[in-house]
Amino acid sequence: MPTPPLLLAVLATLAAAAHPSCSPGPDPSGKCQRLASTHSDTCVDLHLRTCADAAYNQTSFPTPLEHRSWEAVESSPEYILLGVLHFLLEGQCNPDLRLLGCSVLVPRCEGGHTQRPCRHVCEGLREACQPAFDAIDMAWPYFLDCARYFTPEEEGCYDPLEQLRGDLDAEEALPSGLPPTFIHFAHHSYAQMARVLKRTAARCSQVAKTYSIGRSFEGKDLLVIEYSSRPGQHELMEPEVKLIGNIHGNEVAGREMLIYLAQYLCSEYLLGNPRIQRLLNTTRIHLLPSMNPDGYEVAAAEGAGYNGWISGRQNAQNLDLNRNFPDLTSEYYRLASTRGVRTDHIPISQYYWWGKVAPETKAIMKWIQTIPFVLSASLHGGDLVVSYPFDFSKHPHEEKMFSPTPDEKMFKLLARAYADVHPMMMDRSENRCGGNFLKHGSIINGADWYSFTGGMSDFNYLHTNCFEITVELGCVKFPPEEALYGLWQHNKEPLLNFLEMVHRGIKGVVTDKYGKPVKNARILVKGIRHDVTTARELDAMVTGCYVVTKQCSDQARA
Repeated sequence: MPTPPLLLAVLATLAAAAHPSCSPGPDPSGKCQRLASTHSDTCVDLHLRTCADAAYNQTSFPTPLEHRSWEAVESSPEYILLGVLHFLLEGQCNPDLRLLGCSVLVPRCEGGHTQRPCRHVCEGLREACQPAFDAIDMAWPYFLDCARYFTPEEEGCYDPLEQLRGDLDAEEALPSGLPPTFIHFAHHSYAQMARVLKRTAARCSQVAKTYSIGRSFEGKDLLVIEYSSRPGQHELMEPEVKLIGNIHGNEVAGREMLIYLAQYLCSEYLLGNPRIQRLLNTTRIHLLPSMNPDGYEVAAAEGAGYNGWISGRQNAQNLDLNRNFPDLTSEYYRLASTRGVRTDHIPISQYYWWGKVAPETKAIMKWIQTIPFVLSASLHGGDLVVSYPFDFSKHPHEEKMFSPTPDEKMFKLLARAYADVHPMMMDRSENRCGGNFLKHGSIINGADWYSFTGGMSDFNYLHTNCFEITVELGCVKFPPEEALYGLWQHNKEPLLNFLEMVHRGIKGVVTDKYGKPVKNARILVKGIRHDVTTARELDAMVTGCYVVTKQCSDQARA
């Protein structure tokens, strides 16, 4: 596999930079000695976006790498490398690795004294991340030399990853003696969420891992926990499914449900639950509890209840992330009026990039372009219903108009898979949050509810063939903590039932006459004007009789 151009550029930059010099000292081997603790008369405010979420807010110059200004730091090869490690390692070891690097690039300063990070933290992270570096034939960065730039505990140090530990770790605050399967039904800050996800992945390391798909506008990593028989690897015939919460920062029930689901899957797998073991051994599941962590912080500052109806909905750029995706639905309606024209895998117009695109939106788009997702659900709050594409009306001036996709039957089946096993969605005595969805079975076509453009679900379907539904979990966007356990009980079975739906349909591989897989072969289903390609090994369809054909390029005839 050729080395990515970005990696070549980074390596060339680093090769051109001289390794920092040092005196051998008394060590007979001639190795560089650890630098002594630096003292400075002045601590300055930390102004470095890459390190904005560090556990401290002041640093000092010169740094351990002998940088004497912000300009020197930002133009250094170490800073450049730190900025691209996320992409080189495909999100692995982040944000831990980035925060560790920040502790050296811009060290912590308090009371006029620069503090050193703890050596054991560096050594632990290096051991955990070495396989990721080995996979791309890359050496551990020299400026993260644990012996040179980090200090033993007995000499006094701080934990550069303390921000990930949380100001109050939900698990550590619990009484001792509780079983490992215990789930703390409480709201989680960003730091607490990150800690729970990482601890859970460590408990189930044989089937789980965490990774970051990018960063929010304010620099928070968009953390995902993945479950599969071989974490980190796409396997043939193993479908990919994702669940996303908190796209609107003040709609927090989905965020907490996915944190609980992550813990539940791990615990039940370890306990030998055959249903969960079968699910994790045959499916690659990705859980993104918070797509909008910046907005969540705004909403959380107001607190739970009805007072969070608007505050925190948007990201830090004041963008509604569920209106920020490319409008491919309008293009679909234009193409659908022409006979014989493909209406799948619609490309993104260059005009889209001229607008304001949130980093969170870009991260999701890159994610779904990289991984061949088959199924997805976005968890919201404020109502009690499951909606499905299209979300944009086929008549642009109609605010409410039934606007089905070519896969209307499949989308209704997926929506019912969630709603039919949700006790409150099926309860005729339940207050419907002011809506009247029960007569429709608590499911509705999105545009028939209210029409909008730039939604994530329409984009998934038209650009990547991923089938995504939207689940409104309840009337209150930011429920109080005492309501969270009940919400989990109502949504646990619907979540599991939906995940299992990814195995409905046809699975197969298109090969040429030599038995080699054919790339980009079109799979056509008679009566459904929405094709898939062999980039996706599974196409979900409802039970029935279908005529399935394929088309390949002249260079790769099957």
